[in-house]
Amino acid sequence: MFDQMWIVFQKEVLDNLRDRRALATTLLSTLMGPAIMLLLLMVIGRTVEQQIEKPLELPVVGAEYAPNLIQFLKQNNVEILPPPDDPEEQVRVGDFEVVLVISRNFGENLQSGIPATVQLIVDDSRQSSALDVKRAERLLQRYNDQIAALRLITRGVSPSILLPVLVETIDVATPQSQAAQLLGIMPYFIIFAVFLGGMQLAVDTTSGERERNSLEPLLINPVPRRDLVLGKLAATVLFTTVSLLGTLIAFALLFNLVPLEDFVGTRVSLGVAALVRIFFISLPMVGLASAIQIVFAAFSRNTKEAQAYLSFLPLIPALPGMFLAFVPVKPTLWMILIPTFGQQLLINQIMRAEPVLPLNVWASVLMTLLIAVLLTILAIRLYHREQILFGR
Repeated sequence: MFDQMWIVFQKEVLDNLRDRRALATTLLSTLMGPAIMLLLLMVIGRTVEQQIEKPLELPVVGAEYAPNLIQFLKQNNVEILPPPDDPEEQVRVGDFEVVLVISRNFGENLQSGIPATVQLIVDDSRQSSALDVKRAERLLQRYNDQIAALRLITRGVSPSILLPVLVETIDVATPQSQAAQLLGIMPYFIIFAVFLGGMQLAVDTTSGERERNSLEPLLINPVPRRDLVLGKLAATVLFTTVSLLGTLIAFALLFNLVPLEDFVGTRVSLGVAALVRIFFISLPMVGLASAIQIVFAAFSRNTKEAQAYLSFLPLIPALPGMFLAFVPVKPTLWMILIPTFGQQLLINQIMRAEPVLPLNVWASVLMTLLIAVLLTILAIRLYHREQILFGR
């Protein structure tokens, strides 16, 4: 059995090594994730840094009614712009991120101790304006606190009376967990490397051989079809593992050699031990992805159909990774048992340098391997059908 599997395995590996398109696909899936993440961190980091450092451009309607407020804003890195003709419409269309409107009776109300009204015209649906809106809100709150404190002092009352409860926040986040918060999208790219690394080989060894009319002579040979499937599966697993390993090495070089702190403001590193743990946790997904690809390739009528299915396939297990990047969840056993999702949860824990329960690791590994075995059995059954020569 193993001799026959080994022969099939060698044949598929050598054929794939001669296929430049397959090698290019493996290389692309290996480098795509780290390259995109580096670009995102550079662009986002630079954009946020520039927005924070540059003066806040704030159009003001009725600036003449609150000269002290205008002076306060200028002292806090705000550039006062002339009032727009139609503030609400120009904010809505994106000409301005935020507009400050000061009421005509602002000064009179302030002197009389009556709340003086100002309005911030914003568009909450526009993500690009969020930082400028927050800056304007914080400055107005600081001015409000300053005026309140001065009023209390003039009346001989300590401003601390407004703070009956003093809240001190103790941040227990480690530099690693802060960095992991920025890198929560990394499992998304690991999934893509796993599901794209061996895709071309899985398609070529089944649908491709069917189209080249080389599958029928192969099946005529006195070799159990089980051995054929396992040999093809082993070759797919090999190239997928190489893709996964290359992706993790590329991430290691990115995190440990590129000065990402210049872009994101915190040191990002990923040690060898963490990478090894991520690699072994991801290995069961390699078997699962390879088995799924073999099944889809055997079920498809032709190469184009198989490629269409398998190109869309990575999006399904990768979506939870995108979800985790924005809404982190606390892992529970039922979540860990979900293939690919459980691995992504464990990878996030490793990146945050949190303790990982051995029970969760074994549950994730065994469940994923069990489904991979069931899919392999399904692939073997498909190869026993005569329809394998024609698709479906």
